[in-house]
Amino acid sequence: MRTDAHRHHDPAVRGFASDNYAGVHPEILEAIALANGGHQVSYGDDEYTEYLQKIFRSHFGPYAQAYPVFNGTGANVTALQALTDRWGAVICAESAHINVDEGGAPERMAGLKLLTVPTPDGKLTPELIDRQAWGWEDEHRAMPQVVSITQNTELGTVYTVDEIKAITEHAHAKGMKVHLDGARIANAAASLDVPMRAFTNTAGIDVLSYGGTKNGMMFGEAVVVLNPDAVRQMKHIRKMSMQLASKMRFVSVQLEALLAKDLWLRNARHANAMAQRLAAGVRETDGVEILYPVQANAVFARLPHEVTRRLQERYRFYFWDEAAGDVRWMCSYDTQEEDVDGFLQALKEELAR
Repeated sequence: MRTDAHRHHDPAVRGFASDNYAGVHPEILEAIALANGGHQVSYGDDEYTEYLQKIFRSHFGPYAQAYPVFNGTGANVTALQALTDRWGAVICAESAHINVDEGGAPERMAGLKLLTVPTPDGKLTPELIDRQAWGWEDEHRAMPQVVSITQNTELGTVYTVDEIKAITEHAHAKGMKVHLDGARIANAAASLDVPMRAFTNTAGIDVLSYGGTKNGMMFGEAVVVLNPDAVRQMKHIRKMSMQLASKMRFVSVQLEALLAKDLWLRNARHANAMAQRLAAGVRETDGVEILYPVQANAVFARLPHEVTRRLQERYRFYFWDEAAGDVRWMCSYDTQEEDVDGFLQALKEELAR
């Protein structure tokens, strides 16, 4: 078999810009090929999507129902739309991905209002939630119906199991539901060294956006309903949200390959370990400040602006807050020790210039 496609990049080049930059894990590629060939029923009525339900229930309990979708924004929009009424609002951290990095999609596409709260480390608390949890009978204000948290957070910090339990108990007592954006849920579980169920269904989360792309998949995530009483007509909302894949077996088989055994955990542990290696080297380097606890696969740092610009000519990574000089370095499942060591050497060289 031949192809007319050509390689347009150097596969030996890796940076620290995003875990989305990484390629597809070989075991995932093998799974896609395994699902290829022949005909399978479209739109999720295939054998792979049916079997996937057993996989998700092994991780998230007997009531879990997984709805594969195309991407993370789609997962969040679909989940939040299923949790809210037309007059509903979602409380989230000001730094939340749904607020900062989704182009206004939750508000524009789901028709809800985001009520944001500043946080020092990306994590909500019951006290912070209460800054926006009020006015349910006020027709002049969008009604708080959902609390959305991210695990791990956009700042690389990780909620403990008890912290999430405190949030869900507080939210439920006020009649609100709780959504968890799990774009990097595997990294959080690896960091805490607990099963994913420990801080999701067991901790009171109602609906989960499960992330696979940042953990080695080609594409695809899933909305996982953990509390069936919390949502209405998920299948219809997924379709209306343009997240129903016709050839869904190719999303489902990736999630199966990731979750059936321990690939999800192996990938996450490795990415986290590379972030720890990077952080250890940065701490030994004068002129660089680490901004937040390194608890998953991200390192946030502050360094001179001119150093960042020169370093970006050698490695890909992004400013987090360019005015302050803050940057974000992400490690992936395929980050190698020599990548980290080479980056640290380049950092030291640019600081010394």
